[in-house]
Amino acid sequence: MNTLLIRLEGPLQSWGSRSRFGERDTEREPTKSGIIGLLCAALGRDRDAPLEDLVTLSFGVRVDCEGKLERDFQTALDVRKSDSPKTDTVMSNRYYLSDAVFLVGLASDNLELLQEIDGALQAPRWPLFLGRKSYVASAPVRLPDGLRNSEDLEQALRSYPVLRATRSGLGRRRLVLECSASEDGEERADVPASFASGHRRFGLRRVRTAFMEAPAAAGGTTRCS
Repeated sequence: MNTLLIRLEGPLQSWGSRSRFGERDTEREPTKSGIIGLLCAALGRDRDAPLEDLVTLSFGVRVDCEGKLERDFQTALDVRKSDSPKTDTVMSNRYYLSDAVFLVGLASDNLELLQEIDGALQAPRWPLFLGRKSYVASAPVRLPDGLRNSEDLEQALRSYPVLRATRSGLGRRRLVLECSASEDGEERADVPASFASGHRRFGLRRVRTAFMEAPAAAGGTTRCS
């Protein structure tokens, strides 16, 4: 097994999985569908492109800085309805994470696929964003030493130096890892079958949460606010 680690750090991030109409939610860590969307942007795949190779990647997240959950109440005027020439005022609650930092792992036996993704993250075909198009990264998504040959997902996430220290020091970290149906965990509906307009579909996966003591910090690591 090989693992590719990437860094998600920015002033704002949003990783919705249950958004409906005027409520735009966010999970407390990146979703698999959101990360696959980011990879598609890097690789230059359009919405109709097949996703099977990316969906099969094992997925995990280490939370280096939880960030703060925020809500933004928005009002849009003169919104045209699809079935009427009339316009309306639309109100929505949009949730996001401020000042969060995540280490994301993608694991596969297919080293060539991970190498292709790593190269695409270095020179992405389309702009990368952290869940919404207005949320850009404040640090490079690609890690120069992020491709970990012959290192499994959990091992890579546990051993990589912290990206951001906590106020009290290195501190404890939360891990969210894909697991089998026989393991204790929870189901999440964030496995994309298609991103095509009008045909967006998502399947289920199972995840478990674990905790770990943070490994040594990398040089120049800042602290969570």
